[in-house]
Amino acid sequence: MSDFGSLPGFRDFYPEDLERRTRIFAAWREASRRFGFREFDGPPLEPLDLYTGKSGEEIVRQLYAFTDKGGREVALRPEMTPSFARMVSARAGALRKPIRWFAIPQLFRYERAQRGRLREHFQWNVDLVGEADVTADAEVIAVALTGLGLLGLGADAIVARVSDRRLLEALLGGLGIGAEGLAAAYAAIDKLEREGADATAERLVEHAGLSAGAAADLLGALGSDTPAALADAAGGGEVAARAADLERYLDTLDALGLRDRVAFDASIVRGLAYYTGIVFEIFDRAGELRAVCGGGRYDGLLAQLGGPDLPALGFGMGDVVLGELLADRGAEEGAAGAVDDHIVIVSEEQRPLALRVAAALRVAGRSVTYPLHETGVGRQFKDANAAGAERAVVLGPDEVAEGVAVVKDMRSGAESRVPLEELTRAEENPGADGDGG
Repeated sequence: MSDFGSLPGFRDFYPEDLERRTRIFAAWREASRRFGFREFDGPPLEPLDLYTGKSGEEIVRQLYAFTDKGGREVALRPEMTPSFARMVSARAGALRKPIRWFAIPQLFRYERAQRGRLREHFQWNVDLVGEADVTADAEVIAVALTGLGLLGLGADAIVARVSDRRLLEALLGGLGIGAEGLAAAYAAIDKLEREGADATAERLVEHAGLSAGAAADLLGALGSDTPAALADAAGGGEVAARAADLERYLDTLDALGLRDRVAFDASIVRGLAYYTGIVFEIFDRAGELRAVCGGGRYDGLLAQLGGPDLPALGFGMGDVVLGELLADRGAEEGAAGAVDDHIVIVSEEQRPLALRVAAALRVAGRSVTYPLHETGVGRQFKDANAAGAERAVVLGPDEVAEGVAVVKDMRSGAESRVPLEELTRAEENPGADGDGG
């Protein structure tokens, strides 16, 4: 057999891996449902120019891009927001506002594979279009925090760090940075945590045109622990107005019971070019991993794509970092591949009955396995343990003659005698044998 392995940065999903992924997807879908979002999808291959002017230089450098056989310049999707914006633009007039959509696409970026980052990943994208008020911003981040909560990740495990590009723009404007210098200033601030204050100050002076004193003032303001404190440090004005909006956003999250999972951090700017308002990133509390989630408001993107000028916002949450966090915290479910029932056939004479029992239990919604060939009873119990079975349904000659099966709880070891009629009529009464699921 040839020694073929998967490409660097790509994954094989063995059954236990796929079960973990399915668990994550289920939490994402349930959180989306609770907030009234509908699922959509788009093609994994898109026109190259959908990304080159919209997604920022870093993502453009990481594109899997090529010329197809029709001579078209195309790319595997590195993110979902441009596809979402294109699709909404195509039908914006017919869609009821606000639009609440979500997707779980597979995305591709050619970058160095490392812990928490691969060259492909699945991502939970949640987007809301048609509402400009900060209550919409609070609603969207609440979906993300709820999805993490369904996976056992609450305030003790994660924190969402939030800021507002409009607030930063007002702050930078007060220091003399115009529109032409914003991108350089954002890029410098975005690297503050990784590179430190001194290197960031140098970047602000060299690339954004600030004086050394102004750079020091900016870094001091960015250390404020509340929007109001930042407004005070900046002397009020437009900064104060933007800070008030962000305070109202935080108050909304407080009313939703999520304020303990959110912290103000003015250094959060997000690297993508299209963000225009409130932005956020969610991290593990221990600070050991990359951001689990990131998103924000991107009000101008639909219009850039030739669609209507509608306010819009959303987030993306990848499965790779999230999987690392769940593993680190031991937040995994029980035995991988666990089944509900494993039927133990003591004698081959009971096999036809075992098949009828298995069929009835499966109709009732339970997962069932049994030996596919004649096997010793001891081996069958080992197989039940290996499968993570909740129960062993034992069909022995004496018990069957009495019209019962011995049902053993594989966790507690407790045994009970259950009438065969109850097991084989599960089709008519799915709840007769237990929880039915």
